[in-house]
Amino acid sequence: MLARGVQYTKYEEIEAFARNDLTTRTIALPQSLAMTTEPSVAAKELERLVPPQKAPPITSDERLARLEAVRRLMRHCDADALLVGTGPSLNYFAGISWNPSERLTALLLPASGEPIIVCPHFERGSLEAELKIAADLRLWQEDESPFTLIGQAMRDLRLRVLAVDPALPFGMVDSLVGETGLDIVQGAEVIGGCRIIKSPAEIAILQQAKTMTLMVQKATARILREGMTTTEVEQLVEAAHRRLGAPGSFFCDVAFGRGTAFPHGLPETETLRENDLVLVDCGCAVQGYLSDMTRTYCFGRPTAEQRRIWEIEKAAELAAFARVAVGVPCEEVDAAVRAVLVKHGLGPDYRLPGLPHRTGHGIGLSLHEPPYIVRGNKTPLEPGMCFSDEPMIVVPDRFGVRLEDHIHVTDNGPVWFTPPQEDIVSV
Repeated sequence: MLARGVQYTKYEEIEAFARNDLTTRTIALPQSLAMTTEPSVAAKELERLVPPQKAPPITSDERLARLEAVRRLMRHCDADALLVGTGPSLNYFAGISWNPSERLTALLLPASGEPIIVCPHFERGSLEAELKIAADLRLWQEDESPFTLIGQAMRDLRLRVLAVDPALPFGMVDSLVGETGLDIVQGAEVIGGCRIIKSPAEIAILQQAKTMTLMVQKATARILREGMTTTEVEQLVEAAHRRLGAPGSFFCDVAFGRGTAFPHGLPETETLRENDLVLVDCGCAVQGYLSDMTRTYCFGRPTAEQRRIWEIEKAAELAAFARVAVGVPCEEVDAAVRAVLVKHGLGPDYRLPGLPHRTGHGIGLSLHEPPYIVRGNKTPLEPGMCFSDEPMIVVPDRFGVRLEDHIHVTDNGPVWFTPPQEDIVSV
C-alpha cells in the first residue's frame, strides 16, 4: 500500500518551501505542511529531491546545421524561402522562445543568404537578448505592416515562392498574401523534416526533463493521503518540478477513482478515498524541451478487475516497445498494441472497453508533434525519433489505466527514456 502523507492547501507555501530548501537544509515548515508531532511527509519528500545533472545547451553550430537542413528541404518543395512564426519552431531555429501574439515576429530564411528577422521595433532589446543566430533585423513600428517588410525582402532577393509555418495564424497568412502577392506553399514538410529527428544534444535535454518528472511521480505517490484533493496533488507536482529546477509543471492532470476513466480527467475537484485508482499525467520543460509521463496505481488494494486491466495495459505498452525498429511504419506500433487488447477481449479498434485514442505522439519542443503512432501513419521510424508509448484502457464510467513512457529510436532498436512502472501498487 502506498505511503500516506498529510494534507496541504496553499500552493504559495509549498512553492516557498521548495524554493527555500534549495539553499538551506533546515527551515521552518509552513503551517499547512506541518504535523503536530513531526515534519510532514510532503516536506520530507520535497527535501529529498535533488536536481539531476544538467544537459548542455544547443550549440551555435547545431543551430547553423538546422538552417542548412531547412535549405536542403526547401529545394524539394520548390520554395525560395521559409517563414517561421513565434512558437516552438522559431525557438528551434533561432532560439527565440516567445509565444505567438497579434504582432508578427518571424524568421524569413531564404534558400541562400543571411536569415532575416522581422520584429516589432520596440521589442528589439528583448529579441537581441534571446536570438541565437546571426540575422538581419527588419523592424516595424506600430503603424506599419510587417508583411510589407517581408514582401520587400522577397523582392530585393528576387524570390517569389514562400513556404509558410503551418502554425502561423490564418489571418496573418491572409494579410501576407493580400499585401505582397507572393505565392504561398505549405511549410510543414520543411519544418517537420528538421524537427522530427532529434540530435544527441536534444535527446540529452529530453532525458533530463523526463528524469525529473519520474522523480516527481515517485515523490507524489509517496505523499498521497486519504482526503487529499486532485488540486492539492497538482500543486504538489508543481512544487516538486520547481524543486528540481524546472519553471514548474508544463501541465498536470490528476484523477481519482471514476475520474480515471476519462483520458484527460474531469473538470471538478476529486477527493482521494481508500482503494481508489490514481492517475497522474504531468510534465515539465527543460530548455524548452518537454517531458510527459503518466502513472496509474491503486491507493490501497486493487480489485481483481483493476489488476487484470492494469496487467493488460502493461503488456500493451511493452508490445509497442517491442515493435519499434528502424524502418517500421508508425502504424504497425499502434497495431501491435491493439492486437494485445483484442487477444484479451477488449476493443477492437477504438471501441470500449479498450483504447480510445492513438498509441503515442512525438515530443520535443512541442508536447504533441510528429511522429504520431496511429493507424494510417506509414512514416517509417528513423534513428532520433522520440515519441510516447501510452496505450490507455478505458472501462467506461468505472476506471481507466494509462501507463506512459517515452522512447527514442536508435540504429539498434528502441531505448526507454524512463523505466516503465512495475506494478499497480507502486511507482
